[in-house]
Amino acid sequence: MAAVTSLDGFIANENDEVGPLFDWFGNGDVEWTLAEEHSHVSRTTQASKDFIDAVYPEIGVVVMGRRLFDMTDGWGGIPAAGEHVFVVTHSAPTDWNHAATAPFTFVTDGIASAIAQAQEFAGPDRVVDVGAGQIGGQALRLGLIDQVVMHVVPVVFGAGRPFFGAMGPGETVMLADPSRVVQGDRVTHLLYDVVR
Repeated sequence: MAAVTSLDGFIANENDEVGPLFDWFGNGDVEWTLAEEHSHVSRTTQASKDFIDAVYPEIGVVVMGRRLFDMTDGWGGIPAAGEHVFVVTHSAPTDWNHAATAPFTFVTDGIASAIAQAQEFAGPDRVVDVGAGQIGGQALRLGLIDQVVMHVVPVVFGAGRPFFGAMGPGETVMLADPSRVVQGDRVTHLLYDVVR
């Protein structure tokens, strides 16, 4: 489970705007792309690039919610990471321009099913990355998440879309001390294992 988040734990503000959360992708002098098929070039510090290189290369599949899919238009049919995307939704889109060619699967029977399908697709040697927010929070509470990656930006939104989704009273998930902490420019990268 991974995402960029504000210091107070929001992946977007109440208007679904990310504000300065992604500025660190353009404030350094080291150029890189997440994968060869991506045309977007990021410019970060070497420390941020090293963290990304250590954490993200094994991603084979991404699981995301319909809200993010709609907001990004499914990244134009090209997965932001990995080879395939499983979108958790109540109903698959009927008019998406990239439906016939994009490596996207729409799953209508819940997050557990989406993750099971994603794990089968990824196989034993690749990672399934679950987006933070409602979908990631549900998966975490169901015990389906092994690690949490947070890219924490020093901005306070005060309200918005929570990194861990809407947790109910009394719901607790324990994380171990971070196994990796890297300071970039205007971002702190954290990697946590989930305690079972």
